[in-house]
Amino acid sequence: MKRRLFAFSFITLALLLLALVVSWPVISDDRRPDRNQDRYDEDDDGDDGEEIPFDEASIFLELNHTDGDLGIHAFVDGDAWAQLEIESPNEREQLKIMAKGSLRRHGLTELFFESDEPKFPDDLTLDEFFARFPAGEWEISGVTTEGDELESLVELSHVLAAPPANVMVNDQPAAESCDVRPLPVVREPVTIRWDTVTLSHPTVGEPGLVVVDRYQLIVERGEEELTFSVDLPPDVTSFALPEDLTALADEFKFEIIVRTDTGNQTAVESCFEIE
Repeated sequence: MKRRLFAFSFITLALLLLALVVSWPVISDDRRPDRNQDRYDEDDDGDDGEEIPFDEASIFLELNHTDGDLGIHAFVDGDAWAQLEIESPNEREQLKIMAKGSLRRHGLTELFFESDEPKFPDDLTLDEFFARFPAGEWEISGVTTEGDELESLVELSHVLAAPPANVMVNDQPAAESCDVRPLPVVREPVTIRWDTVTLSHPTVGEPGLVVVDRYQLIVERGEEELTFSVDLPPDVTSFALPEDLTALADEFKFEIIVRTDTGNQTAVESCFEIE
């Protein structure tokens, strides 16, 4: 009789324990604290709605004709984003940025970068450079902090403007580079002028139509930081430097940049001295 009572009590206890386990509240996965909440989901491409274009998006080339180097630049500006990607026309991913932690929640809005500028042909051939960065439609896409998709399609051209020719400082031809000695010596007031650019570069890039968007003149005091910069319309190819500027030093470096309607830029540099 005692054995039967013991067996009955054991079975009853086991059934009670089983009932407690079955009825115990279970925290489902969607209610568990997300320890990885700050981690960005690499597969999250936003919602399925229509993509929002960036406010500004461009990819362009910059050639320093004087130094013989060439690089690729990009600029993006728009709604606050947590992820950004750039894809070339051959559908190869060239850049991917994913914000993390607080920066992901806060978001980024503007990005500008420029690549390394190898010397040609010592560091890299021009053919190799243009093969790395093919002409055509590049895709810049992203995901906002709210999960919306961003996308802009931009054209990269291999047509670069020819360098400005017949650059003059007052009535003297500009030096081929700042390494040339002696440099031109001029009196104030100082006017820098050059010929209108209408052709594509004769040796770099592809031949094609060139439409100048603007010229930019940058003047520095020797090796110091930028002291003066001015944008000029395409029909203006000379500029008189303010005497307040030329009174600051005895030697100046200047750069003329030709920017075309594709965004590509061709620059020449030179220096001169004040008498």
